[in-house]
Amino acid sequence: MLNSDHPLPFDTVLVANRGEIAVRVIRTLRAMGLRPVAVYSDADARAAHVRAADTAVRLGPAPARDSYLSIDRVVEAARRTGAGAVHPGYGFLSENAAFAAALDAAGIVFLGPPAKAIEIMGDKITAKTTVAASGVPVVPGIAEPGLTDTALIAAAGDIGYPVLVKPSAGGGGKGMRRVDDPADLPAALVSARREAASAFGDDTLFLERFVTRPRHIEVQILADTHGTVLHLGERECSLQRRHQKVIVEAPSPLLDPATRERIGDAACATARSVDYVGAGTVEFIVSADRPDEFFFMEMNTRLQVEHPVTELVTGFDLVECQVRIAAGQRIRLRQDDIRLHGHAVEARVYAEDPARDFLPTGGTVLDLAEPGGPGVRVDSGLAVGTVVGSDYDPMLAKVVAHGHDRDTALATLDRALGDTVLLGVRTNIDFLRFLLTDPDVAAGRLDTALLDRRAGDFRAPPVADDLFAAAAVYRWLRRWPAGPADPWAYPSGWRVGAQAPIRIRLAGGDRVVHVDLTGTPDNAEIRVGDGESASATAELGPDATATGLPAGTVVHTVTLTLDGIRREYRVAESAAAIWVAGDASVALLRELAEESVRAGDAAAHDAEIRSPMPGTVLAVTAESGKPVTAGEPILVVEAMKMEHSLTAPLAGTVEVLVTAGTSVRLDEVLARVHPEPAPGPGDESAAAAPEPAPS
Repeated sequence: MLNSDHPLPFDTVLVANRGEIAVRVIRTLRAMGLRPVAVYSDADARAAHVRAADTAVRLGPAPARDSYLSIDRVVEAARRTGAGAVHPGYGFLSENAAFAAALDAAGIVFLGPPAKAIEIMGDKITAKTTVAASGVPVVPGIAEPGLTDTALIAAAGDIGYPVLVKPSAGGGGKGMRRVDDPADLPAALVSARREAASAFGDDTLFLERFVTRPRHIEVQILADTHGTVLHLGERECSLQRRHQKVIVEAPSPLLDPATRERIGDAACATARSVDYVGAGTVEFIVSADRPDEFFFMEMNTRLQVEHPVTELVTGFDLVECQVRIAAGQRIRLRQDDIRLHGHAVEARVYAEDPARDFLPTGGTVLDLAEPGGPGVRVDSGLAVGTVVGSDYDPMLAKVVAHGHDRDTALATLDRALGDTVLLGVRTNIDFLRFLLTDPDVAAGRLDTALLDRRAGDFRAPPVADDLFAAAAVYRWLRRWPAGPADPWAYPSGWRVGAQAPIRIRLAGGDRVVHVDLTGTPDNAEIRVGDGESASATAELGPDATATGLPAGTVVHTVTLTLDGIRREYRVAESAAAIWVAGDASVALLRELAEESVRAGDAAAHDAEIRSPMPGTVLAVTAESGKPVTAGEPILVVEAMKMEHSLTAPLAGTVEVLVTAGTSVRLDEVLARVHPEPAPGPGDESAAAAPEPAPS
């Protein structure tokens, strides 16, 4: 695509980022024959991007402000390693004009646009004014510096309700408010200013008309230093949750060829308005009711999370394009040379629990198998042993599928998600697959509120019986002697009379199930719960536990044949949790002591109060040994700048196991509520008898 005859003026590139984007950038740098340098915080010392690079430089402690966001430390790392260029990835310093200027002052090439373009597009009011002057359509509204609440309220009537309150600085939906009733606007402005000031240090607001049934469509552009600006088609980004994109695709199923050409031209005009250089994305809002009408929203002056779908339908490596453009190479193609081939869909895999209102999760990756095959691409920052904590964004990986048409791409993505095995960390994969089955998603009838409307309908799939069986067999086989032993040492259920089953009780999801096993691994009978017994053979694979995992972790495969159907399961056990991956499903189970639960009774399991995510105990509001009522607050956990109050699941006596300030893991038991024993016949009569009158 570019004139590669022009030599690169650098041979070493520092990647100023972490996670999957750092790994992805390093992959292209290696393919180009360049030497990649990674940076890391203390939390990422053993991360995948550090292992992928030739050299890695420690920036500082885990908090991003002390590591990845420190301009001085990143620039110094580039100097120390001889890096002639820096790739910022996305997030962190990628759209920081001061960072671009600092690199320029140090004589280091920034693989991004000029600082002036970042500065203009980083202020939404200035950006809107700038692009409007170039003839790019903008949403009707008012966008001027220093607007007071009075001025905004006065303008809202002319703009027309509903209106959208937006902060001039920042992104990610923070400070945005939709207002349908004029009476609600004053309070919305107050809260929006407060949130914008807290998040961005700038409470400047502006107003736009809210577009009904909005669709979020963005256009990828490339611009070189010789005046050539091209677009590489659009991406449909309407499937969002809380203004964060979850599933994206290219091209959009909404646009016809004429509109695609018009919106692409508008994106190129946007780039020219700020003398843009490099790869960038221009975001538009389009009404699903009027797909031929679009309005400029903002420009992202960096590589987007969603760039793989564009790469798959165009065949271009956008990171390579960034490197070559920054080196002064000329784009050789014309707009008519750009062709879109097939369809691509990307899903973001997050460390979050959709069944708990998408709370961030975490943990250590105990076992990992990422999908592959024709039409599948995975951009991932994961490896066995990766510790997923609460210091950074919870996105772990992107699973991307390409097909000759949209239906094929969606089906390929669903299969790829089903083939993804990640043990040790709860993810949103089940929710992603649930979303792909939605009739509106399948038909391409999208809007930015669709995902939030459907999120309430999601229910975590119940743990399948075969996963309970596989976990029980794993625990059973682990108890089996490796060689000749005393007959009583074999957990076969053998007795002089009838065989007695080995009973293993497991809790998973909202179920507590007993699994009965008799016989030997070569000739067994298995019964799950109250189901029918099945003949089985079972085999425990060799220990696959990797180095660097928490002490006591065990990883195996279990091959289980039930009534002639053979399946292989991956099992990882750590800190009393048993993770099991079967055919397109993963479950987190726990073995319960036999005396702790009656068959089918989950009360003892439910009485444990577990941390919904990794974090820190902020406060303990109950006292050990004291009675509590159902729903009474027990303690508060903080993570990802969010506070979560944990309450008693039932009435009883509380036992608190942590103190304020304690760092806790996902699903760690923080407290227990011991239920009051049910009164016996004698207790009932005593309770019913009147107290004697005082003498």
